[in-house]
Amino acid sequence: MNSLDIAEVVRRSGVPASTLRYYEERGLIESTGRRGLRRQFDESVLEQLALIALGRTAGFALDDIVLAFGPQGELRVDRALLTGKADELDRTIARLSAVRDGLRHAAACPAERHADCPTFRELLRAVMEGRIGTLEALTP
Repeated sequence: MNSLDIAEVVRRSGVPASTLRYYEERGLIESTGRRGLRRQFDESVLEQLALIALGRTAGFALDDIVLAFGPQGELRVDRALLTGKADELDRTIARLSAVRDGLRHAAACPAERHADCPTFRELLRAVMEGRIGTLEALTP
């Protein structure tokens, strides 16, 4: 495998050098050494960074992602954790879809006032009952 200078990793991954150093400190990636003052990385770090980005996009904490990497950066997948996160995402998608549909209806509702619209009132009732979001989300 080729060795990449930290600047090349930044250029190819889009991940800032400060984040690379932080990920290294957390044990998510590992440099192979230094050339002068600059860290060097194995080219496989690009795939590791892609996996970290995927995990973060899915909502995993860095502490969870750290557990997915074994020695020498090999991937160790906890299938139960992945299934649980997928189920959580399904619930989030369902909640957000209901909110989106309610907002679209409210925007196009023929009722003169939203307070008179049964669909909009049901959306409000769902929030108050905790079926969609929480009222805490409305507090600054």
